[in-house]
Amino acid sequence: MAGEAKSKNEYCVIMAGGVGSRFWPMSRTDHPKQFIDVLGTGRTLLQQTYDRFSRTCRKENILIVTNESYIGLVKEQLPAVLDTNILCEPARKNTAPCIAYAAYRIQAINPKGVMVVAPSDHLITKEDTFHKAIRSCFRKAQSEDCLVTLGISPTRPDTGYGYIQFRESEHKEADKRIKKVKTFTEKPDHEMAKFFMESGDFLWNSGIFVWSVDSIIHEIEKSLPDMAALFKEGSALYNTPLEAGYIREVYSKCKNVSIDYGVMEKAENVYVRSSIIGWTDLGTWGSLYDHTRKNEHANAVVGKNVMLYDTKNCIVNVPKDKLVVIEGLDGYIVAEADGILLICKKQDEQQIRNIVNDVKVNKGDRFV
Repeated sequence: MAGEAKSKNEYCVIMAGGVGSRFWPMSRTDHPKQFIDVLGTGRTLLQQTYDRFSRTCRKENILIVTNESYIGLVKEQLPAVLDTNILCEPARKNTAPCIAYAAYRIQAINPKGVMVVAPSDHLITKEDTFHKAIRSCFRKAQSEDCLVTLGISPTRPDTGYGYIQFRESEHKEADKRIKKVKTFTEKPDHEMAKFFMESGDFLWNSGIFVWSVDSIIHEIEKSLPDMAALFKEGSALYNTPLEAGYIREVYSKCKNVSIDYGVMEKAENVYVRSSIIGWTDLGTWGSLYDHTRKNEHANAVVGKNVMLYDTKNCIVNVPKDKLVVIEGLDGYIVAEADGILLICKKQDEQQIRNIVNDVKVNKGDRFV
């Protein structure tokens, strides 16, 4: 933040290796959503995430973890990032190996390190409030052995997010917004999501975490000992020319597991800071619809040659040179990219990931 010195011990890890299949067909395996300017701001989601954390952390302390096939895209979009700060994953093994790799790498450089871990595809509109929240989480993570996650006050009974139930901490917190985590719940059905929201003691799980490298490594060693042993064994190789070869070997042996399931749900020293930061996980067409300007019939349209008749509550995203005429739709996603056309009810958008799997099985990789 302006006027506030950035600590050499504070690191940011941006996870940018996902495929973003729920945003298909705009998000494809060879060019996923984090590398796309989905909101028309002139900056991609990855660039916006980097800009956001550049205010909090030193630029030399910002690491990007991505799949090795996206190195070129990362370098092209973030030329200020040092090559040594781009951590390449040879395979997609979910968030636990990604975070373990970054934690052991930072520990090898700076054993006093604390780190914020964030996905590369989130929208945060209240950035000043966000930075205050991160600074508060950093202070807690530096002062005690704990894992902190950012929780978002729910505004609707959303079934696409995970939920965190909280209770008051055993001791008085310096920041009254910090609570003790009671339970994690994966994506609930609508009735359960409605109950969570009405109860008042549940938050959305943002997937943004803050902890010291020592704290997270200790919990990984406790909950995922086989994975921890693999990363720990190569400690002397981090930040050397031998690192890439060793990581390739590690990933061939790592199991596919999320940090939530593998560590957070088992740990006892987990806290959540409730925040109202204008947060959205831009993971779905519905979330993009919510943040796109709409016409008088509640249609969100991206495309220069779209003609709508008796159509409302739709999101239409098509190439600017394509003439698209739609009549009689209510509440649909109409999206075209690279010769692929998707027409799907907005309420069924959680099925898009299954559709992509079916396309891959029946039509091959070239469409996904």
